[in-house]
Amino acid sequence: MAAPHTSRFTLRAIALAAAAATQVFGAYAQTGTAPAPATSAGTLTAITVEASADASAEGLTKPFAGGQVARGGKVGILGNQDIMSTPFTTTSFTNELIQNQQAKSVADVLQNDPSVRVARGFGNFQETYFIRGFLLSSDSIAYNGLYGLLPRQYISSNLFERVEVLRGPSAFLNGAAPGGDGIGGSVNLLPKRAGNEPLTALTLGVSSGSQWYGAADISRRFGPDQSLGIRVNAARRDGGTGVDNEDVEMSVASVGLDWRSRNVRLSADVGYQDHRLSQTRTNVDIAAATVVPSAPDASKNWAQPWTYSNERDTFGTVRGEVDITDNVTAWFAGGMRDGYEANSLAGLSVNNGTTGDGSFYRFDNARRDKIQTGELGIRGKFNTGSVSHQVVGAYSYYDENRKNAFRYDFFNQFSTNLYNPVIYPKPAFSAGSDVFGFGNDLDNPATTNKNRLISYAIGDTLGFLNDTLLVTVGARYQTMDLESFAYNTGALQSGYDQNKTSPIGGVVWKATTEISVYGNYVEALSPGETAPATIAGQPVLNVGEQLAPYVSKQKEVGVKWDGGSLGATASYFTIDKPRALRNSAGYFVAEGKDNHQGAEFNVFGEPVRGFRVLGGVTFLDAKQKDTGDALTDGKRVIGVPNTQGTLGLEWDVIGVRGLTLEGRMIASSSSYSDSANTLRVPGWSRFDLGARYVMDVSGKLVTLRGRVENVADRDYWASVGGYPGAGYLVLGNPRTFSLTATMEF
Repeated sequence: MAAPHTSRFTLRAIALAAAAATQVFGAYAQTGTAPAPATSAGTLTAITVEASADASAEGLTKPFAGGQVARGGKVGILGNQDIMSTPFTTTSFTNELIQNQQAKSVADVLQNDPSVRVARGFGNFQETYFIRGFLLSSDSIAYNGLYGLLPRQYISSNLFERVEVLRGPSAFLNGAAPGGDGIGGSVNLLPKRAGNEPLTALTLGVSSGSQWYGAADISRRFGPDQSLGIRVNAARRDGGTGVDNEDVEMSVASVGLDWRSRNVRLSADVGYQDHRLSQTRTNVDIAAATVVPSAPDASKNWAQPWTYSNERDTFGTVRGEVDITDNVTAWFAGGMRDGYEANSLAGLSVNNGTTGDGSFYRFDNARRDKIQTGELGIRGKFNTGSVSHQVVGAYSYYDENRKNAFRYDFFNQFSTNLYNPVIYPKPAFSAGSDVFGFGNDLDNPATTNKNRLISYAIGDTLGFLNDTLLVTVGARYQTMDLESFAYNTGALQSGYDQNKTSPIGGVVWKATTEISVYGNYVEALSPGETAPATIAGQPVLNVGEQLAPYVSKQKEVGVKWDGGSLGATASYFTIDKPRALRNSAGYFVAEGKDNHQGAEFNVFGEPVRGFRVLGGVTFLDAKQKDTGDALTDGKRVIGVPNTQGTLGLEWDVIGVRGLTLEGRMIASSSSYSDSANTLRVPGWSRFDLGARYVMDVSGKLVTLRGRVENVADRDYWASVGGYPGAGYLVLGNPRTFSLTATMEF
């Protein structure tokens, strides 16, 4: 099935659009002079864009020393919080880091977090994340505080000012994650805003596989008091990758508006992303194998040439804040998304791990999402005697209409090999798929799920001893109205309307100005997962049935240190989560629980001028509990290593003005591909190197960036699983080069 054709950006179009926008902005924007590319001392400095990514009075939290992370971030309905004042661990990666590392997607940014590992979603090429060993799908990533508005397969990093990670469950802070996950943490993406200084930045680049890249980032402020801001972003990526015969096309664009007065702040965003993959390397299912196959050459591609995965999304948000009094502020937010997906896949199932022999069958699917979501809230500050209060109340609404269709030909298998793939012409669907293996019309997907989440939250942060002791308490009452409809008939298959109250308790003690000690108890409330058609190549008998909501619980203690130029955090946590799996009878059910205990250590900052550090290590003990099966009880959770870490270093070369070198190591210990822990997948480590050079060209600031990922060209299985109960493998990318040039004027 051919996916609908949409208009495509070209390099020339980006350049023309940038030039036109520059002329228009230049004609109507208030006259202003951008900072000079070189200071009087002769040191090159990049333009600093002060941006308010949401409609809050506080705006963005300030960058920490070194500029790679911020001093805090958005903590759900509690708003922007400094890292030393919140009873949670958070990391907010800045746009400076995103640009310098040439991050293509949100997954590339999250590689810098030692508590996060990137995986791939079930059955296609969805970027999925393990946080504290629990899955977070891209469905559950928030856009400026609202769920469900971003593309659910792949999220380009071009549109975002910050990528914020909050570790641990967040039902009270953010509401239930619509993707049915978010147990180990949540991710919030902040859109770009026009800064105080005019910005025009054009970027051109190339990377492995003869892939080219072009982007424009333009912003201006208008009016006598510069109250109105406009920021326009557009980017196009097209060409191959480091993997043989893989091809990617990505077009993305956004417009961000903001307006501010003395007591009112408004913002709005409209975004568009069209992402197309051709002959992209698939997951490798090894459920039928008795040993884990050795990782093949990292550039090897066993995908069939007729496979593809297309995704197109249009989304928008609006947000506002009104200061009712000096101490009381009300806010509102709303958003919508229209998303379309179409795939033709041929996932590889290896049945002999020694030889790599296996098979595939054709699997096509289509999906259409329509999301509407919103939030209302009010915050206030007051004192009762010597005790301060920061009170918040909020209402949230989420409505999803999901349409799906699929056809798979399980009984028409084709033999191939992991190491020596056999290429076939695109097979027609056999008669067997007309009897067993189809659901709805691929050209016109029908509704399979309607989900409505409504919640009310109230909380208070009490300050004692001149706010050196902060105690946060609160609760969110949540209603889940979920309906699942049968494929082909449209009949109501399952559904429920249930509610649950999710409490929170947190304490922060600011022992000194440099040290905070904290603890929390938080819960996650997740809609029950929907039974898929297959898991690990095996059919699920109750496909489409949605399980009841489940509650996960976390207890955490930790300490944070702010040394001014260097910061660090250490924490210990334990989380219990109910399990969902395909049982021996072939049904998708909730059975047993997962218990994750772990310790995290993070470090960030610029301890010595010109030398920056970012990274840490996470130790995890993730076990299956109360499974009712002696073969799995007490065994490690699929895909979760005992140890994982990331360490990045940057050095401004002494004596070479404008030159910076950087290196990064990412490592994970071994994990298991099956619940019984008989299929052990080796651990791995990867080294990345980069350099950038900032120079003055005819009065324009030019930044050259070069990067090599997987320098040693290691062959390794980068992730195991990405869907509950599934232990498929994803091969790491080969050595990959990229080079970009950015001009600011």
